[in-house]
Amino acid sequence: MAGLFNRLFQGRKAQERAEPVRVEMPPLAVERPIAIIGDLHGCYELTQGLLTKIQGLAPDAELVFVGDYVDRGENSAEVLRLLMDMPDAVCLKGNHEQMMLDFLENPEEKGARWLRYGGLQTVASFGCTTPVDQLRALRDEVLEAMGDDMVHWMQYLPLMHINGNLSVVHAAAHPEHPITAQDENTLMWGHPKFEHIGRQDGIWVAHGHTIVQIPTVQNGRIAVDTGAYATGKLTAAIIQKTEVEFCQIRG
Repeated sequence: MAGLFNRLFQGRKAQERAEPVRVEMPPLAVERPIAIIGDLHGCYELTQGLLTKIQGLAPDAELVFVGDYVDRGENSAEVLRLLMDMPDAVCLKGNHEQMMLDFLENPEEKGARWLRYGGLQTVASFGCTTPVDQLRALRDEVLEAMGDDMVHWMQYLPLMHINGNLSVVHAAAHPEHPITAQDENTLMWGHPKFEHIGRQDGIWVAHGHTIVQIPTVQNGRIAVDTGAYATGKLTAAIIQKTEVEFCQIRG
């Protein structure tokens, strides 16, 4: 009985330690209107619909996409072409873009993992038909379908965008490190402390990557990934001065 009590007590203490540490954040203050668009994952029609909606609500807002344009959804190639035709938009690199680039560089070692996590749908969207057990030949076909311009565009996507006291990233920012000194893996893949410790420098962080049932503004974080490929809901956060308004389209 004593052992059971100790395990329960330790479990409760672990839960208490996992509770977010709240900090007093200064008001969100962007220098110019901004629309932060969640993970697209090949959802071309939803992307088009949300862009139309944003144009009606905030035509002067800068458009910032948080990454993960490819995989899982059915129309990754179309999404990439759409974004490349939007030179004024800011497109960040997500972990799925990095996985695709890793496949292009080293298909034998990186291909199976990428295909397992949504790359199959991306390959199909480019019209590639090479069997998936011929990874190097498949890579060559994908490269030809993408073209040099698209590969170069994807390679040089930024990892962060700053507007006022707001930083937009794909996945997370280490809350104890300066916002300009973040590790690339943290920005693309996340960090265990991100959701549990508030920043002390007054920087707000908007992000995708982690699917939320409803978009949130909480403890200095703005979450916009509502899992479009699985839920049919694509979300953007429109921020003007200090006000956050969520804009959503459903498929």
